[in-house]
Amino acid sequence: MSANKNDVVIIELDRVRELRFGHKALKTYQALTGNELENLSLDGFSSEELEQFMYCGLLSDAKKNGEILEQDQMEDLLDMAPLYVIIEKMTEALNKAFGADDPNEIRTAVKK
Repeated sequence: MSANKNDVVIIELDRVRELRFGHKALKTYQALTGNELENLSLDGFSSEELEQFMYCGLLSDAKKNGEILEQDQMEDLLDMAPLYVIIEKMTEALNKAFGADDPNEIRTAVKK
């Protein structure tokens, strides 16, 4: 379990943005996709799932900055960073959200 209570991850896209998977972001993801968190798999995301997950994780930053973030902007927004950086930052933010130090711990935390 991570001792760091800050669950925000910084990612540079069109600007420096905060990526966070809080309750609202996870609930929004479930509503958009119909996927339950218990079925969350970090073994591989489709491009669409990656966009949806990142969209949900970036919504609070957009709101904080007075922006309206739309799902159809995600393709262009995510093209502003290398794919490995996006996946790395998403994994880091999920680890922080669930208090896990590695991706395998997320599955355990979600199923509790």
